[in-house]
Amino acid sequence: MWEVIGIIAFFLVILASIALHEIGHLVPAKKFGVKVTEYMVGFGPTAWSKVRGETRYGVKAIPVGGYIRMIGMIPPPKGAPEGTARRMSTGRLATMVEDARRQSLEDIAPGDEDRVFYKLPVHKRVIIMLGGPFMNLVLAFLLFGAVLVGIGVPQATLQVNAVVPCLPSVSNPTGAAQADGACALGPSPAAVAGLQPGDTITAIDGQPPGAWEDMTAAVRAGGAQTLDVTIARADGTTVVVPVDVVEVTRPVYDEGGEPTGQTQTTGFLGLRPEIAYVPQPWSSVPAAMWDLTERSVVALVSLPVRFYELVSDTLIGKGERQVDSPVSVVGISRLGGEIVASDESTEAKVAIFLGLAASLNLFLFLFNLLPILPLDGGHVAGALYEGARSKVAKWRGRPDPGPVDIARMLPVAYVVAIVLVGVGAVVIFADLVKPITLG
Repeated sequence: MWEVIGIIAFFLVILASIALHEIGHLVPAKKFGVKVTEYMVGFGPTAWSKVRGETRYGVKAIPVGGYIRMIGMIPPPKGAPEGTARRMSTGRLATMVEDARRQSLEDIAPGDEDRVFYKLPVHKRVIIMLGGPFMNLVLAFLLFGAVLVGIGVPQATLQVNAVVPCLPSVSNPTGAAQADGACALGPSPAAVAGLQPGDTITAIDGQPPGAWEDMTAAVRAGGAQTLDVTIARADGTTVVVPVDVVEVTRPVYDEGGEPTGQTQTTGFLGLRPEIAYVPQPWSSVPAAMWDLTERSVVALVSLPVRFYELVSDTLIGKGERQVDSPVSVVGISRLGGEIVASDESTEAKVAIFLGLAASLNLFLFLFNLLPILPLDGGHVAGALYEGARSKVAKWRGRPDPGPVDIARMLPVAYVVAIVLVGVGAVVIFADLVKPITLG
């Protein structure tokens, strides 16, 4: 039940992100006088629409993107009379280009000749095309702010959440008990000493322990030793408990929580802390976003490799799905459902849910900046190239070469669109048959 609610909730978050992305294009386009005939969330058949003014607003059946339709996105060919699109060459690709150009010009009604996109100054076209990605960036910032400032970051407290029952080992790094409750290497020092969940550690050998991380580091570095642990019990009493710390050998993990294949021998006490969420200042949000941006750029660059591994190792090779493999709308909505249905605290669920939504918007911001059509970055690159070309012509005393004929890049845009649809279909299939799970 809760998982279904979470899936629906995150799916609505995705739709909202798409809708706001398109509003980021729509508002400056209308502000600059461009005629916008359509604002749509999704692709395919129209599920619902309503005309307001000169724009039809609606939702389409396949909610994997969206668009606004501005008149005059494609300029007429150089030398052609205003409002015409004479055929310049023959061939299948040329025919495709000229048909798209003609369709674009047919959208221009009498009186709309000065409301076309291609006649705008370069900086206004860039603002319109960057409006969508910028909206995703703003959403990411606000969502990260809600997590870091409104909820906070999880930090270990000095209160005991759980006592590890057994001594850990390389084969049993968590120290879990066997099915019959026995411990292969014996009980943990904390279990032997009788420490309990709810105890709060107030001193170690008479000294305040500082933060949980500091105490843990000292225990691990100290090896086998006896410590007098002062604890405040849940009933208000304070007791001093001698604990015989022992040395254990456990696996070494990297920053992502993956085993490195190495082991280390350290002191072991056997306690897990309660986690409290500590609100952070707004100044922490840019740093957190920058850190995630760096990781998102790495993920974006490695996307082709990750997709190849998904197909070859997971779908064909029947291997396990890697947590860093590409994920679709289906997969990320499923993760949202798992978060809501998990056993985490309400604070943790909300923080993880909003963090996932923030990460999605930040990735959409970066992805749409790629300088290839039909992505927003492709239109921005075309406008910037046109502006640079005009300035060079002016410096050299030559006439303005006019708008860049972006129609000539349509075959590339079609190929990119086909590739994106194909990749999306494969990833959706993988999310259905071998989904990424939080477990």
